[in-house]
Amino acid sequence: MAPSNAATQKSGGGKKEKVFHPQSRKAGQLVRTQLRKSKLVDQAKERHKKLGSQASVYSFFYHALPPEGELSLEELHFVVSDIWLPRFDQELEAEKASRRKGRPKSAKEHKLEEQKLRETEGYRTGIEVIDLTHPTNVELFRKWDQNEAAYVQQLRFIRISSASPETIVLSRPGHHPLLKREATEEKAAAEAAMDTDEAPLRLEPSSRFASTMQTMDGI
Repeated sequence: MAPSNAATQKSGGGKKEKVFHPQSRKAGQLVRTQLRKSKLVDQAKERHKKLGSQASVYSFFYHALPPEGELSLEELHFVVSDIWLPRFDQELEAEKASRRKGRPKSAKEHKLEEQKLRETEGYRTGIEVIDLTHPTNVELFRKWDQNEAAYVQQLRFIRISSASPETIVLSRPGHHPLLKREATEEKAAAEAAMDTDEAPLRLEPSSRFASTMQTMDGI
């Protein structure tokens, strides 16, 4: 019996798409990732309606927190590039699909396109986000009531960019007492380490230098 064409035919000679068994671990990971992305996008739209722009941004990143611990820098970039920036893509596509051929773009379509371009360019040059890679900052952020934006503004913020994904710029060190105390302790530890490095030179007995000078005088 000849093999089925459906089983042997290749799609146009192009690169064959990788397919995972529906019950495999990798397929499950992909499904969970997509569901999480969709859930975050839907939540972001609802929060924007209820809370306004600034609080909705904070709330988006609040719901992007992992169940435990903090994000890596790579994971934070993923949240921005793959979830935050395309959050209105479906809405934009729906606007395009509803527009009859030859008709101008609606005001909503213009607004969504401009917002996407502005945010993408902002991410390229450097966007300020709450630091989800810092353990103490994440611990404090988890305590937010998801309503009071002033609380979040006490926390630590960093600037990241798609042009330099491995670089973090501290834009706001944070004014929360815990963050300020931690910064003071880190500064004191750094100064103590510098003092320790310089100690051997300062602790040399004066007699050593005196004997060296006598020897040089005797030459």
